[in-house]
Parts: sequence; structure tokens; C-alpha cells
Amino acid sequence: MIETAEYKPREAAEKLGILPEEYDQIVDYLGRIPNFTELSIYSVMWSEHCSYKNSIKWLKTLPKEGPAILAEAGEENAGLVDIGDGLACAFKIESHNHPSAIEPYQGAATGVGGINRDIFTMGARPVAQLNSLRFGDPESERTKWLLRGVVKGIGDYGNAFGIPVLGGEVYFDDSYNQNPLVNAMSVGIVEVHKTISAISEGVGNPVFIVGSSTGKDGIHGATFASGDLTEDSANDLPSVQVGDPFQEKLLLEASLEIADTDAIVGMQDMGAAGITCSTSEMSAKGGCGMDVWLDKVPTRQENMQPFEILLSESQERMLVVVKKGREQEVIDIFKKWDLNCAEIGVVTEGPNLRYYMNGELVAEVPADSLVLGGGAPVYEREYTEPAYIQKVKAFDAASVAQPTDLKAVANFILSNVNVASKRWVTEQYDSMVGTINMSTNNPSDAGIVNLKGTNKAIAVTVDCNARYVFADPEKGCAIAVAEAARNITCSGGVPSAITNCLNFGNPYNPEAYWQFVGAIKGMSKACLAFKTPVTGGNVSFYNQSTIDGKTVPVLPTPTIGMIGVVEDKKHITPLAYHSEGLNLVLVGNLSDDIASSQYLIKYHKVEYSPAPEFDLDVEMNVQATVRSFIEEGLITAAHDVADGGLFTTLFEMSLSSKIGFDITIESAGRMDGVLFGEAQSRVVVAVNDANLEALIQTAKAKNQALVVLGKTTGANLNVNGNSFGTVSERADGFLNAMHRMMAK
Repeated sequence: MIETAEYKPREAAEKLGILPEEYDQIVDYLGRIPNFTELSIYSVMWSEHCSYKNSIKWLKTLPKEGPAILAEAGEENAGLVDIGDGLACAFKIESHNHPSAIEPYQGAATGVGGINRDIFTMGARPVAQLNSLRFGDPESERTKWLLRGVVKGIGDYGNAFGIPVLGGEVYFDDSYNQNPLVNAMSVGIVEVHKTISAISEGVGNPVFIVGSSTGKDGIHGATFASGDLTEDSANDLPSVQVGDPFQEKLLLEASLEIADTDAIVGMQDMGAAGITCSTSEMSAKGGCGMDVWLDKVPTRQENMQPFEILLSESQERMLVVVKKGREQEVIDIFKKWDLNCAEIGVVTEGPNLRYYMNGELVAEVPADSLVLGGGAPVYEREYTEPAYIQKVKAFDAASVAQPTDLKAVANFILSNVNVASKRWVTEQYDSMVGTINMSTNNPSDAGIVNLKGTNKAIAVTVDCNARYVFADPEKGCAIAVAEAARNITCSGGVPSAITNCLNFGNPYNPEAYWQFVGAIKGMSKACLAFKTPVTGGNVSFYNQSTIDGKTVPVLPTPTIGMIGVVEDKKHITPLAYHSEGLNLVLVGNLSDDIASSQYLIKYHKVEYSPAPEFDLDVEMNVQATVRSFIEEGLITAAHDVADGGLFTTLFEMSLSSKIGFDITIESAGRMDGVLFGEAQSRVVVAVNDANLEALIQTAKAKNQALVVLGKTTGANLNVNGNSFGTVSERADGFLNAMHRMMAK
């Protein structure tokens, strides 16, 4: 291929987002000028979304090894952890932020579909979904439009596919006005000996595309996800894929059926970059090449160009490498499920991928040159502490006036949509399909997956307080890991491993990159402390908007998805108490720290303050103590102190039973901070009189501070002799805050 009047390769490369130095590297790899199809291949595979070129240097510093790890980060489609009894847990979280900003329904729906395919391509049956959602100003009509579309997309796809939603979070902040965050997590279970690898090997083995036909939706979707959102981004609507959950259900069952045979060598989902990604990554992993005939790919539109077929991100498709001679078995299974199963290629010796169209070679590239860990570029970006950090450091809590009416503050906090119930969202999800959810009627801090036929369960959660990360990326991300672990612990589990979805601004912005680097450092420290290796996940940069010439990045949001093992189902611990006369005990210390709390941000309108009090050693001891309480059968409920502070925690424990509490707090600190501050490493437990002394002695043995707050009683919420109303009175604002927001 040479430059002509019609084809100017450097100009074409620039339009595809390929940097000048990257273009030169492509020429070096190929030993010639690339044609447009080849440039298109490199543009998607070297995009941030696929190559992690601006993040991989730091991602490699995360702890990824552990005794239960069966597949380390980046090795397979998802993380894989041994959970005993011959079972493994496959789990992963990924973002679909940019598509959801343009077309919220399909953007969110296809995010759910894609993450579930990552699980079942490994031979695991998905058993639980979680999601972490961020939206802008809750009063904005755009926010409400995005929220309606995203929630309906998640609900419609997940409900039809038949996987329960067991947990999640929803948070509002103006920084997400144009660029919402839609992070979807899936968890699956597989017998250890039935796992499938995303690999291609064995010269002469046939290559099949299975599932849906290929269309023009999602072309250059990976490139679209690797750039800033602007006022013109609506023109990129064709970059958003379209999902079909019923087709995915058929694909799931067919995939698990072929997993029960030994007829396949490897299998991979076609997500970002479609056929390009799956053929290159599977081949590079196996150290082989492929010949692929694009005219054999089942298509939805006529006369699709080679680059369109290669880059399409049409949903519900997978690439399968089959053992030669076993083709008919695989064909018969997919025919049974009424799915496409077309032989489109063959495994070849040597490093190259060769793509043909109607007998003509249209592209030839070395597989290894395309992929992360191979020839994809790796950059080390500059980072600088943002100017706003000086405002954070200058915060003085003494300058914040203490309100005289704490009851009014409590009403405000409980009705704040960032603290209040998210039932407007969760009621649109099916949380009971599949009969494995053990936390439907008596919720725990984490979702609980029943492992039928065993005495075990899996605890799952997603967590991140982006405000803490904004104030102090290292401490804030460590807190995100710690809170996820705390939710697992309070539910009766032992933290096992994490996946992450790292949502940040433009990596070329030194201040945004400083936030990213700090978050990685904090995550590493916390994961090493909890012995929860990082099994993989997703980096999503460019989460910001250009509005009227001003670039607005989102709050840095490193979402943590964590799983843990409940070794004995009798240890499953709810967050709510259900009887009067129980002692309410704070595991940890009373604190009046109001830094970065919802109380400070929303009630006092203070934007800049440090992350709240947090010490990793203190956190570890609190969780070890709570686990001992649970294992010794001393407590009936446990709930961590998080958003909204101590009063919110106590109220949430009372909500199910409508039984109030009468507590006495002796503190020299400011009472607004004691009740509504968000100092970390604290858990409230409920214990009966018979077990109180044993609980105190167990805590003493662990040198763990306790505060006996009071008792569960009556219907009133009493603090130091003052009534904050009844549970029922406060429940209305808490349960219906989002309903009222959406009704305006």
C-alpha cells in the first residue's frame, strides 16, 4: 500500500486517533505502509480502552498473587478464585460510561451483557450482578433522563437474561452531569476442572464465530470510549452497541453445553474491537496465527466492508477455537440453540493474522504487535498534585458552625439522595431469579450467593466513595478497599479478592493522572493488608465533558468489586436487628470528624476537606474483632458506619423491624460530627444481654475499643434523651427521597 491522492496514511491514522510515533511503530512492525483496514485494526487495539497504554505501568504494581488465585489479572476474560469444594468463582467489573452518556438504555444494557459474557466464556454460570452508578445534579432533567435509561437498560437486560442483582450503589455529583459512570459487575460459579481459557493453539484447528450476526453497531466503539465526551458526541451514536438478552441467554446455555465437552481449545467474548480483539488476543496468547475469511462471517447488513466486519462490536458473539475433527459436535450444539455457528478461520503457524475477503488478502498483521503485554505502546505520563489540594489542606472544622437543631439535620441527611434508600432503582431489578440470593428478605451489608450443595456462600459487594478519593486519592482508594472488606466481614464472610473499575479524567492531564497514581498506591497498600489480590478489571479514562470550552473531569472513582467466602452459612449476619432489648455496641471509637462527609458537603455546602480519619491497622483489627463475634455466635446484626455517619447506621438497622433505639453518647467532641461524621473503621453490632460480657472480653483480648451505646426499644429514635422522631416518621423521607426526585 502506498500513498495516493485518495489515501494518505498519516492523515488517516491521525483521524483514527493514532499518534505520529505510533504510526511510525506500525510501519516498523509491518515493514511497509499499512492500508486503511490495518490502520483501523491498530486504532482500536491501541486505543486506551483495549491497550491500557497510559495505565499499564501502574497497574502492574498492584498485588495479583494469592494462594486461591487460579487466573491472575490479564490472563483470562475474568478473574478466577478457588473457593473450595471443587468450585471456583469467576468475577469482573467493567465500565460502559461513554455509550451510556449517549444512549443510556442500550449503553447500560450492553454493559450488562458484555460483563456476563466475560464470565460464561470461562465456563462459569453467572449467578449475581452488581452495579455502581454515578450521575450528575439530581435536580437536572438530563440526570433524570440518564438515570431512567440506565436503570431500565440494566433491569430489562438482566431480568430477561435471568441473573439477580445482589448489590450496588448510586451516587450523585455535578461532576457527572454529562459523563455518567455505569460500572457493571458479574459473578459466576464453575467447577474448577471445567474452566475454559481464552487461547488459540493447535495448527489446523478451525475457528468459529458463534451467536448473533454481525452488524454495523459499535464500530470504533473502543476508540469512542478512549476519548473525551464533547457537545458533538451525540454524533457518535453508531458507536453504541445494541443488545438482545434473549439471544444472550441462548448463547449462555450453548456455551456451557460445549464446555461440558472436550471439543474446544479456547473461547473468548467479542467485546471491544470485536473480531479484531478476539482473534489477536487469543492468537498472541497461544503464540500462533490465524487465517480468517471475513466473507464467511454472518452479517446483518449487505456489502459490509472488511474494516466494518473486523471492528463491529455487535453483541452476543464469541470466537471459539475447536479441535480439528470435532466440528460437528459444536455445530450441532449451537444449531440446537438456534444460534449462528460459522467456521470463519483456521489456526496457523507463525505470528501473523491474515484476514481475507472474497479470496483477497485485505490485512496482515502480527498478532503480538496488537496486544497489551506485546507490541502495544506503553507510556509513562507526568503527574502533578492538583491546585485544589491546597484548599483541602486548609480546611478547618472549627470554622463550620454547629447547628442547634440536630433533629432537622437528621431529617436532611436521611432524605439526601446520596444517603437515602435506592429502592426506586432496586425495585426495577429482579433480585430473586435463580433462587440463590440469601439476602433478599433479611439484607446484609454485602449480597449473599447461596452455593447449593455446600455449606458455603459467597459474599459480594461494590464500593467507592469518590469524595474521599478526590480529597486524598491514596487514602480514599484504601478506604474503598477497606469498606468493601468491611461489608464482606459484617455479612459473615472473609474477604478473598477484588476486581476494579478505575474511572478517571484525561490521562494527559497531569492533575488527573496524579489522582490515578495515588489511587493505585492506596489500592495496593490496602489489598496487601487484606490479602485480597487484584484479579483484573477495567480502566476508564477520559471521563469528563467539554462544555462551553471548559473541561470538567468527574470525581476520581476507583470502584472496588470484592468477593468473600462465608465458610459456614450459619455465620451469615444481617444488618438489621429484629427485637427489643438488644444492646447496640460500636466497635471502634466515637469520633466527631466531619471531613468529606455528606453532612459537610450537602448540609454546609463545603466542597473541600480532607478524607475522613482512617488507619489501616485499626481497620484490620476492627474487622478481625467483628469476625470473632460472628464466629463465636455473639451478635445478631452488624452494620458498618459509612455514608451519613453513626445516626444513619443506627436508623438503617432499625428500619426493617420499626423498632427504635435509646442511646447515650458521652463525647467531648461536637455532637453533629459524632452523629453524622464518617470516620472509618467502625461497625455497630447488636448483642443480647446474655452475650454482652463475652463480647466485651473478646474485644479486650484483641485490644479493640468498644462503646456500648444503648438498647433497642420502642418506636422512637432517642439520642441523649432527645427524640429524633419515630422510625416510621423518618422512614418516609429515607425510603421515598428518590421517588420524589424523579417525580419532580
